[in-house]
Amino acid sequence: VQLQASGGGLVQPGGSLRLSCSASGFTLANYAIGWFRQAPGKEREWVSCIVGGSDGSTYYADSVKGRFTISRDNDKNTVYLQMNSLKPEDTAVYYCFLSANAKIYWGQGTLVTVSS
Repeated sequence: VQLQASGGGLVQPGGSLRLSCSASGFTLANYAIGWFRQAPGKEREWVSCIVGGSDGSTYYADSVKGRFTISRDNDKNTVYLQMNSLKPEDTAVYYCFLSANAKIYWGQGTLVTVSS
C-alpha cells in the first residue's frame, strides 16, 4: 500500500487549502481513511476520517468541525480534505492514513503553514 499526500503550503489566516491523498494497492472506497496532523512540539492528533463501503460516514475533531470537509473520489482512488477558515493553530504536518486488515497505513506528511 502506498499513500501519497499533497496540497500543503503557506496560506494566510482565513484562507483555504485542499489536501489530497491518493492510494495504490488498495481500493479506498472499501476502507476507512482520513487525516492526522502533528504540530511542532506536539503529539500527532486525529483530524478527520471517512468510513468505507456504502456507509461513507464522516467524522471530525471538534477543533476542525465546521471548517474542514473530508470527501472521497472513488474513481480517482483519492481522499480530500478541504480546509477553510484556516487558523494559525492549524499549522502542522498533515498525514493521511488508511485502516485495513487491522493495520494502519500512513502516507508521508504534507506541511500546512497558516501565517500572515
